[in-house]
Amino acid sequence: MIRKKPIVISLALLCTLSLSVGASAEPAAQPQGQAHTISWPDQQQLPTFAKVKRLEVADIYDAPGDIKLLLSTLQGIVNRKEPRIYLIESKEEGKLTWLNDLEVPFTLHDDYWDIVNAFKSEAKGVIVYDPQLPDSINVATTLAGLKNAVVASPELAQKLAAAPYHLPVVDDLRGRFKDRVDAYSWQFDHLWGETTHRMLIGLSPDTSIRLPEGNFASFKTIAEEPTQERDAKNRKEYDLDLSGFLGKESVYLRFEDAFPQDGWGPAVHEVTVKADGQVIAHFIPGTAEEEPYLYDRNNSQLSSGNNGHRFADNGRYFVYQFSAPAGTKQLTATVDMWNQFKISASNVKPVSSDAKEPYGFLRDYAVANKAAVFWLDSNVPQERELFEKMMSDVKPGTPYLGWFSNDVAGEFSGVEITSRHGVYVLAADYFGNMTVFSGTKAKQANPKPVKTPKLENKIYVTYTFGEGDNLQYNEHRMRVLWDDPSRGKVPINWTSSPLLYDAAPTMLNHYLETATANDRLVAGPSGAGYFYPNAWPDNSFASFLKQTYSYMKKTGMTIPYVLNRVDGQNLPLSETKAAAYRDEYRVPGLMLMYDNPNSVEVLDGGLPVSTLREISTVADGKKVLADAKANWDGNSPLFVSVALLAWNMTPTQVYELNSSLGPEYQAVTADQYFALIRQANGLPAKP
Repeated sequence: MIRKKPIVISLALLCTLSLSVGASAEPAAQPQGQAHTISWPDQQQLPTFAKVKRLEVADIYDAPGDIKLLLSTLQGIVNRKEPRIYLIESKEEGKLTWLNDLEVPFTLHDDYWDIVNAFKSEAKGVIVYDPQLPDSINVATTLAGLKNAVVASPELAQKLAAAPYHLPVVDDLRGRFKDRVDAYSWQFDHLWGETTHRMLIGLSPDTSIRLPEGNFASFKTIAEEPTQERDAKNRKEYDLDLSGFLGKESVYLRFEDAFPQDGWGPAVHEVTVKADGQVIAHFIPGTAEEEPYLYDRNNSQLSSGNNGHRFADNGRYFVYQFSAPAGTKQLTATVDMWNQFKISASNVKPVSSDAKEPYGFLRDYAVANKAAVFWLDSNVPQERELFEKMMSDVKPGTPYLGWFSNDVAGEFSGVEITSRHGVYVLAADYFGNMTVFSGTKAKQANPKPVKTPKLENKIYVTYTFGEGDNLQYNEHRMRVLWDDPSRGKVPINWTSSPLLYDAAPTMLNHYLETATANDRLVAGPSGAGYFYPNAWPDNSFASFLKQTYSYMKKTGMTIPYVLNRVDGQNLPLSETKAAAYRDEYRVPGLMLMYDNPNSVEVLDGGLPVSTLREISTVADGKKVLADAKANWDGNSPLFVSVALLAWNMTPTQVYELNSSLGPEYQAVTADQYFALIRQANGLPAKP
């Protein structure tokens, strides 16, 4: 069991914390007449903010979305000079976990309006967004950075105009734009030239409201697939009796994943609802006929496969609402569906996640750096055209922070488009307080050398947690996994972002300083940022790797995990891209997410590439490793690289999986793994 490194706090700091936490004292005076203190040398990927000295903290976790938007844009203005505002926006890793790790004095305010009042003089006014067009929130954020203003709803703007704030409206976007494309086209034509072109920010303007606890407490399960079906073998029409839920205005039918850990949730092709034998609803998901009944889509997705269906994997779900005629005695739903369905029903109206509110994360960073903020769907031709227009107007090696619309489809097409323009992605749309964490200092990585075991005829297994390209994963989920009591019992590779060196040195330092000999930090897809190598132009790829190599060395993340997709397909690396990794990153080997069943291939020039096998459960892992053994002759070493789905697996489960293996298996870290592969193939120990 690994104990977290204790925090050393001075007596003065202890006094400050004990007196100030929970207080509502006025924040300390702000710097007067101070110019920007952001430093961004040419070869540095992300800017460095002034040193964090003291913080005024507001807990906005349960605040309305328009408050989060207001405070995050104020935070960007204030922290541009010196990081002084910290917002508690998440509790996944613990509300104060990273704040305590900063080891600076802070005051936690009971009332977040104290923060607004204390720093109001640093804002020149208010930008009012149009509640009828959510994308105006992003245009307002861009304007806020350029005009040193905060973003507010019309209601909040009225409050801010009055005492004690006295903030004037400097721009009002209500009625300005007819639609999303009009808004971002105006932004490109009028603001693009004033914004920084050293970073791009993609943020959803709004998000689903947080559902109340017990939102679905009244729902009762009426059908559930008991086995982990993934290939539609259980497809048929299922008859569901909803009669027991009659008696109120409507009946609500909820579809969710019976095994959320592995991502093969319910797939629904057709729904027919009858009241006393008469059809009152009939539709195929994705058609206009479905819309009147779709009460809550909750990020469920549509597929054109099997003549069209709606599916909800992992923690997603969707809810239909049916209203039977008065006096109905029997209500039935016939559903053509398959895979891992769990269906529940109620006549109590739940709160719908389709209700939206403004989205606040990362806006402090956008405002502070005067970046353009947008949200364009790369799968919609008119939006894609504008998206590419912006991509083509920045230099190769520019970071795109945030994420993409349209979930997985948006990720694949979005990352391919950015890669084609030589732009890399840093998933950061749920990252909080980057203007604070960028004001800390990174320590040089000095990983302890781990002896490589003697090469034997064994099955060598290396386990790797994915998602490390994702800065918000580094901030939230990775910290939860890192604090698992079983970490350190089994060799595990942890993908992480080398750009933590700029974006959040405190986080990088924590992982480096508390790592055990069995913890190895490796670079997330596909190096210093998320990109698809084959899609990246050849004329700038090698120079980009060369430019970012220093981040691999400084963080100790010298082995990358690579994703390589073109036209929606996983592909092997081209010769030129493989050569660039070998020559510019000087890697001992690569881990590649690819569909090739071959586990390890040595490319020309002596670059080992190990194909990853992704698992989301212990059962998956046992099967993958049993299959590997079944095809092993036992006369030479075998190498298997296992990708762990970070949103489902934990170090405790990895320990359980590894403990179930026989003596013919040996778990190793990535550097040991590739050292053994190189030895087995007669390659030099170092590339």
